[in-house]
Amino acid sequence: MIRWTLAVLCLLVSSAQAQTPKRTGETRTSGTSRSSPTNAKQTWMIDTAQSKLTFNLRHLLGRAEGQFDVWSGSLTLASDHWDSAAVDVTIQASSINTDNEERDNHLRSDDFFDAEKYPEITFKSSSVKRKGDSITVAGNLTMKGVTKPVVLKGKLTKTTPGQTPRMSFQATTTINRMDYGVSYNRVLESGTLLGDEVTIVATIVAALKQ
Repeated sequence: MIRWTLAVLCLLVSSAQAQTPKRTGETRTSGTSRSSPTNAKQTWMIDTAQSKLTFNLRHLLGRAEGQFDVWSGSLTLASDHWDSAAVDVTIQASSINTDNEERDNHLRSDDFFDAEKYPEITFKSSSVKRKGDSITVAGNLTMKGVTKPVVLKGKLTKTTPGQTPRMSFQATTTINRMDYGVSYNRVLESGTLLGDEVTIVATIVAALKQ
């Protein structure tokens, strides 16, 4: 009788253990699984009404400044993973504006941008790095049919949440205009009229595309 009772108890314990799922290192398969965090890419469109794309270079003893009035661009970003970000900008060369109509027409000519033959200036990033608020964007700048690598460095200045999240940042690079065939100059008694190095400053406000 005692042996029979012990056997029954052993069977009950074995059955209970078989029905209890393992809690450590257990792999379970079911029709419903927990979803992993999304890495879907988001597109941030540059708000050109609040952004500026300016340049300056040496002119005689001072600096000549200008900007482009017609351009567009975007930043594609997966969550907050900046290493996978991509920047794409297109500029209309004929929209150059230095507040001097005669000079602007000259800049549109083949002495400078040759805007009729090369209507667009483009930038496409090859890498984007962020460390704290510092941003480094490497990519290819194409102007007047010539493509050269450039690196922009700057700061993420502000992020604004809300119904339409926004971010703002500023980045700067310096290029040699001779590399792109923008080679017009005049020799004066005191030296050349224009410097070769051009500083480009992008002040950007971008809104999350809904």
